Amino acid sequence: MPAVPVPAKGRTSPSWTVEPLQGWHLPLLDDPSFLPLQPLLQRSLLLALPEKLLAAVTSRRPLAPQVLVALQRQGLTRQQVLGLIVSRRLNRSGTCWQVQHLRLALAAADDASAPGRAALGGDLLRQAIGRVKGAASWIATASSLDTPRLATLREQGFQPQRTDRLWRWQSAADRVAPAASPAELQLRPLNRRTASLLWHLEQATCPAHLRQLLDRRIEDLLDQSRGHGWMLVDAVRNEAVAGVRWLDEHPGGGRMVELSVHPGWGHLLGTAAESLLHRIGRDGTCLWLRCEVSDGARQAWLQALGAEAHGEEVLMARSVWRRQEGQPAQRAARRIGAVLEQLQPRRRPMPTPSGPLGNLPLAPR
Repeated sequence: MPAVPVPAKGRTSPSWTVEPLQGWHLPLLDDPSFLPLQPLLQRSLLLALPEKLLAAVTSRRPLAPQVLVALQRQGLTRQQVLGLIVSRRLNRSGTCWQVQHLRLALAAADDASAPGRAALGGDLLRQAIGRVKGAASWIATASSLDTPRLATLREQGFQPQRTDRLWRWQSAADRVAPAASPAELQLRPLNRRTASLLWHLEQATCPAHLRQLLDRRIEDLLDQSRGHGWMLVDAVRNEAVAGVRWLDEHPGGGRMVELSVHPGWGHLLGTAAESLLHRIGRDGTCLWLRCEVSDGARQAWLQALGAEAHGEEVLMARSVWRRQEGQPAQRAARRIGAVLEQLQPRRRPMPTPSGPLGNLPLAPR
């Protein structure tokens, strides 16, 4: 995927300003589009300072997302929130970030003097990307029917990676859970000792280009799942062949989970995979799963399991590169010297004979 340059940080439109979320913004976020995000925004404010302190000391999972709001001044004192963007770090190294929410005010759409929604959404995306240091890739999702959002993401360099169909599943009260695991496999919980097995399984099932963008390590898998997961392990080879883990809370209620089955063990997509879903959803919580639209076998299995389809979602991503500023003369000279040093021969020189050539022994014929 070609990398897209990052715009200069801090640029704003003459019609609005973009700034990090602050406490006095909360009373202004009374638009119906922002109300479902109030708990998330309040949590972000409370954990913003601890997040900065911990990030400066050690590498760990993020506590709070980054929230930016777009403000438009109305008169001398009143301001209106036109939109906001919530982004979060997906790994400890900070190389991959996700656009979690991009919301524009509904009231602004009815105002004839309001700025263009496409321009506003694009500016929020540019500001979020420009304010993050060290990010090499960004990912975002959008409904396949949300044409404006897809267009905004494309304008900012995002390209589609895959299209998934969302499925909602909940264990029926009268349905008996299948056997825990086939006889030749072991059922193991996800923890620090077994996390490497599930990580290798997900690496095998994830496309190479997406795996590079996510840049996920074993500790990132544990951070995201928070220890909620199960796997079926081939004890002879000591490798996980199927697994399920918790991803996040779903806005519609329930949990987002990821079900992985090794390509060579497709026959487990039946009672064995169902037993994993029962394990992680044993408290009766509904589960949300993503299934690529081209995977007909898995979709047929989910439908037979009683899961309900809830639309399609496009996963989009973009790479990032940043323009390097001009180096001072001394640093540039050191870099040139380092390059010239690498061009010099590194082999030990042959010894030079000290006596006359006639005294040298002749080589055997």
